[in-house]
Amino acid sequence: MSMPKENHVSIEEYYKRREKSDTLMEYINGVVYMTPSPSTIHQRISGRLFVQLYQLLEGQECEVFHAPFDVELTKEDISENKVVIPDLSVICDKSGLSESRYTGVPALIIEIISPSNQSHDLVTKLNLYMQYGVQEYWIVNPLIHTIQVYTLSDNKQYEQTDVVKEIGVIQSSLFEEFYVDANLLFKQ
Repeated sequence: MSMPKENHVSIEEYYKRREKSDTLMEYINGVVYMTPSPSTIHQRISGRLFVQLYQLLEGQECEVFHAPFDVELTKEDISENKVVIPDLSVICDKSGLSESRYTGVPALIIEIISPSNQSHDLVTKLNLYMQYGVQEYWIVNPLIHTIQVYTLSDNKQYEQTDVVKEIGVIQSSLFEEFYVDANLLFKQ
């Protein structure tokens, strides 16, 4: 994740920039972040997770979307919306879907860490998703072969509910049929 291009722009200015550029950008707290192109292993992991979620959710109320797809996070008690591009988003309230983005809060978000965006996904986005009420947040780290699952507790704080490193199976508490074998996910 590259450092912000400029400090503090309005969301309207952000959307104007997006219209004029093919560069993937996120908008958090008035700052525009450029997102890196994914690596080969990132694409393999994303594809495997997408296929599994797609097959699981086909014909169901919820739907999975993969990057690049803008998610404009909104919440009644927060005045400024944020725009992120999660690697995978599971959306159950489809009322916020438009042709160009989703406006609302996904039920599940999965981010796959790249060397250049570790702190962005591990700190910035974790806190952002918790603040907006994303029920479950998965962080997949292909660098050290770990999967961390955070679930929103009753007091609206994330609790790490599971973690695996290299070997083991991890399961969603939100979608109980969704489980991932780390050994298969990280295979080259």
